[in-house]
Amino acid sequence: MAASEDVAQLLGRVSIFSDLTPEQLTGLASVAVPRSWSAGEVIFREGDAGDTCYVVQNGCVRVTRNHSDGRTITLAELRTGDLFGELAMFDSEKRSATVEAAEDTNAVALLAGDMRRLLMSHPDISIKLLTAFAERLKEANERISRQSFQTVASRVAGVLLSHSETLRAEGISPQDVLIHSTRAEIAQLAGSSRESVSRFLATLERAGLVTCGRGKVVIHDPAALRRYIY
Repeated sequence: MAASEDVAQLLGRVSIFSDLTPEQLTGLASVAVPRSWSAGEVIFREGDAGDTCYVVQNGCVRVTRNHSDGRTITLAELRTGDLFGELAMFDSEKRSATVEAAEDTNAVALLAGDMRRLLMSHPDISIKLLTAFAERLKEANERISRQSFQTVASRVAGVLLSHSETLRAEGISPQDVLIHSTRAEIAQLAGSSRESVSRFLATLERAGLVTCGRGKVVIHDPAALRRYIY
């Protein structure tokens, strides 16, 4: 399969482009620009000017914001077929969050001008885009609610379970799921401190549910984590 066909197929997985014809997807793919980043590389920072949105081809990117108390909070982790930086499609928008590569990542970039022309010719995409914005807002509100009312144990267990479910959806075995995340990264997702995460992971390790290593956690029984979520 040619590179342009690969990109068209990738774009077809993005919900807002799902109603485009193969010819329209091919046209969009022709203006997409390949991008790649190494693990830990910052793609853009909160407050930067932006004129490009991206679709993840493979790998993973992490969306974060800095809290007023100095903490860095992870808002989302995005993988193949996920769109980010889409607010750049609107004039004078500043980046609302920082995005960095959580692992070696490839993506395709779409310039704001190309996207605006697409929106003008396909108004139905605008509706899908608004739906996507609403879904992101809902997810953000749910995250804020969890961080306000759930215990640290509940939030960390939820993060680990979410990771394992994502990997299982990609075909990974449901037992002994290997997660490549540091305690600091888990803490960002859980809205907690690294020290609190370490204490809870130690509790899970004593219970035989996980095995922790440097920059990784092996979850032996993901379903058992639900006991800690309330």
